[in-house]
Amino acid sequence: GLKRAVGKLRREARRRGGSPAEGLIVDFLPEDLNEAPEETGMRVNKKYSCLPAEEKGIHIINIRAIEDIGYDQHESTLLNSLSKNPDADCKYGLYFRDGKRKVDYILVYHYKKSSAGRTLTRRVHHNDSSARSTKQDQPLPGKGVQLEMGESEPHVDYHEDDKRFRREEYEGNLVEAGLELERDEDTKIHGIGFVKIHAPWNVLCREAEFLKLKMPTKKMYQINQTHGLLKKINSVIQKITEPIQPKVAEHKPQTVKRLSYPFSREKQNEMAENSLSDQKTVILREISRKDDKVRPSNPQIVNNYYVFIFQGITSLLANGVYSAAYPLHDGDYEGENVEPNDRKLLCEEWASYGVFYKYQPIDLVRKYFGEKIGLYFAWLGVYTQMLIPASIVGIIVFLYGCATVDENIPSMEMCDQRNNITMCPLCDRTCSYWKMSSACATARASHLFDNPATVFFSVFMALWAATFMEHWKRKQMRLNYRWDLTGFEEEEDHPRAEYEAKVLEKSLRKEHKHKETDKEKLTWKDRFPAYLTNFVGIIFMVGLTFAIVFGVIIYRISTAAALAISSTPSGRSSVRVTVTATAVIINLVVIIILDEVYGCIARWLTQIEVPKTDKNFEERLIFKAFLLKFVNAYTPIFYVAFFKGRFVGRPGDYVYIFHSFRMEECAPGGCLMELCIQLSIIMLGKQLIQNNLFEIGIPKMKKFIRYMKLKRRRSLDHEEHMKKKQRYEVDYNLEPFAGLTPEYMEMIIQFGFVTLFVASFPLAPLFALLNNIIEIRLDAKKFVTELRRPVAVRAKDIGIWYNILRGIGKLAVIINAFVISFTSDFIPRLVYLYMYSENGTMHGFVNHTLSSFNVSDFQAGTAPNDPMDLGYEVQICRYKDYREPPWSENKYDISKDFWAVLAARLAFVIVFQNLVMFMSDFVDWIIPDIPKDISQQIHKEKVLMVEVFMREEQGKLQMLETWKDKDKKKGENCNNHSPRLSRSHSGSLSSCHSYPLDV
Repeated sequence: GLKRAVGKLRREARRRGGSPAEGLIVDFLPEDLNEAPEETGMRVNKKYSCLPAEEKGIHIINIRAIEDIGYDQHESTLLNSLSKNPDADCKYGLYFRDGKRKVDYILVYHYKKSSAGRTLTRRVHHNDSSARSTKQDQPLPGKGVQLEMGESEPHVDYHEDDKRFRREEYEGNLVEAGLELERDEDTKIHGIGFVKIHAPWNVLCREAEFLKLKMPTKKMYQINQTHGLLKKINSVIQKITEPIQPKVAEHKPQTVKRLSYPFSREKQNEMAENSLSDQKTVILREISRKDDKVRPSNPQIVNNYYVFIFQGITSLLANGVYSAAYPLHDGDYEGENVEPNDRKLLCEEWASYGVFYKYQPIDLVRKYFGEKIGLYFAWLGVYTQMLIPASIVGIIVFLYGCATVDENIPSMEMCDQRNNITMCPLCDRTCSYWKMSSACATARASHLFDNPATVFFSVFMALWAATFMEHWKRKQMRLNYRWDLTGFEEEEDHPRAEYEAKVLEKSLRKEHKHKETDKEKLTWKDRFPAYLTNFVGIIFMVGLTFAIVFGVIIYRISTAAALAISSTPSGRSSVRVTVTATAVIINLVVIIILDEVYGCIARWLTQIEVPKTDKNFEERLIFKAFLLKFVNAYTPIFYVAFFKGRFVGRPGDYVYIFHSFRMEECAPGGCLMELCIQLSIIMLGKQLIQNNLFEIGIPKMKKFIRYMKLKRRRSLDHEEHMKKKQRYEVDYNLEPFAGLTPEYMEMIIQFGFVTLFVASFPLAPLFALLNNIIEIRLDAKKFVTELRRPVAVRAKDIGIWYNILRGIGKLAVIINAFVISFTSDFIPRLVYLYMYSENGTMHGFVNHTLSSFNVSDFQAGTAPNDPMDLGYEVQICRYKDYREPPWSENKYDISKDFWAVLAARLAFVIVFQNLVMFMSDFVDWIIPDIPKDISQQIHKEKVLMVEVFMREEQGKLQMLETWKDKDKKKGENCNNHSPRLSRSHSGSLSSCHSYPLDV
């Protein structure tokens, strides 16, 4: 069996032209196996072998068919249990096998592995220098790969060979870049291999200097402190807030700060300790993406399409060459003997529901996850803090409505049965006449949200949104100063592999047509089909949303007509509530489903555009996803707020859909109460189901499925089941990090609920606050315990999300103006109070808003089937509109009152919008973007940096002058003691006193 294996290896090596592929060890046994029978037939176990393979002068071949050479599995298990566990030396995957070099990054790949028998493996060690010099001639250090043995030649999988070759090439490039690699395929996860990467200090220094990373130095300076009354106030605030501060060293207030400037290898002895280590993942991310481009020298033509070899980690992941790439978590976060680490500290002081009342340790979050994620949680914390005053004011407005509901004259008139107002039927034939007093509960409930205080609350929330944006800008500037990002400018990102592939394909087409080609790039003509597809796709999706809302409207109309046939009075009285509640639930389910669908469609539409950089890709994806999800979430609410009841017609001349369904009307108290119900159910439902249950349930379910799969595999292998998992194996079983777009998106949609229709739902900020308190800890727990550790990304702001927030804030002013003016009865009440009231009160307002209709003017087949349902014959019924009475010359025409109310509504919209916009801009102008103390500290840091550089230059000049003086004195000594040297060439004189000069 061994001879057959060697023959197979040699044939495979010759077929490949002498280039070893991954999974094949061609530096194997001596040429003649008969010369060394003892060595070739020996059984070697990797965990208790006394001598390394290099000292024996032989390379061990990994063999699957262990039974052929008499290897006993139970013997191996027994001896391994008596030997020292090497996994403990490397802290179970946190370090290389030598226990000294820390694992900074992990690459994961799939390989085909037979389950016919146990695998005998051998760890082949190489030193770092040999690893760099023999880039592809030797396998990576670590646990060797396995080779399947058999009688006949196996089926050659060229796709797997191509992946293997590309992995070798990429890993060789990493080794050339100075990184140290170690492979492990002997894991508990079958068919999964891991490549451990360690970045030596010299590589970190080189890349940090190239990236111009700003690092803190050993030089420190005093931060300006407040004096007098402000100092006393700050000390009192610190004592009061001490119980809600996290017990984290990074969160303590600092009185001194380290001076920071771009890293330089010449001055690395001046840098603070561990300053460079905190940026390891940032540096490794840049190194792994350096080769993220197309190799045009090796195109392969398959079915007239070009298949290009991409060598960056992004494209390798996309093409399945590697299945994952991630940095490791610091260690376990729970257990009795867990060593203290940042992950455990974050779990205790941040990712726990028991500390919901505490501030977030933002500096520690930034240190562990990077600036981009740190900024997200900082923004979420500021947003949640700002919701506290908005919630308090909203509760006050709601309580004001509750306190004044019994004093509201219009609702009292509607509930007064003595008025005996008979209303026209709500549907044709099956619906009968009804008393206005039956809508008493709806009218009283409407006053809770439709009162003069809601106008004040709308103005307050517009100013709140402007203040929130300014407060965040100031907070962001403080974080930039604290995190040394004040001088950070995002450089132009690397072109994406897909973009480079399209450019190369375009250039090859031109070369094929014998055209001269300059530096190619994709123009709008190349992207026109994608732009057209995007336009048509987005229009189709928006149309689909409108169609679904229209379908729900048909459901409401038909269900209301069906329930009206009910013979029970209780059934007929609850028609409006039943129809509204069920329709809103249907809308909620559709919104949740379409949200997921639109997210996938937005990504596909962005991919076919082929944006040049990752930043462009992310911004375009965010814009499309936000547009589709905004339309999806708010279309039902816009319908109720601005369209329901506007195009109904009048009794005797109603507007019909498909000549069958009559358009639905608002309740006598207006549509504001129904808008409140719609808004509250959709907002709370999205937060509870989509934001919380999905975020908890889906990761838990995926984790359980992976656990069951692994448990089924472990039952086949007792030895592997007894081994403790390595750190990188545990992290591989976690969910991959999918970016911050979903996290931002749900908060932006919530921000829209809080600001856009706040006039109809003053309690929206309160529910958003309660949700966010849970959301912060839920997201924190997800990042710490459920997700692989994300790669740290440097960022100085939240990007395009800030512009979206500003846009929503401006749109909220306009929408709230229209909600107050057209949806609520605020303007009609003002018009009646100052133009039509006889005694200056609201008495008679309800009668003023109702028009009269003679039942004899019903169209044929539309009159009620049971006109005596109320117990008496009805001659005149009332409906809500401003129209002429039936006894007028122009009966049922629009009256002058309608135009007076419309003019007042439009005037209110113009005044409200311009006034609130002016106040918002004034708040924006009066609050500086940069806090005064931060601007002073930045100026002070610049002055100190100039002074440091001046001292260094002066020191260099003094050193040069000292060396020149020594040089001159030594030259004079040479002239005095050796006169012949004076007649020689000046070069020989200089060689007389040559010495190394290092300044």
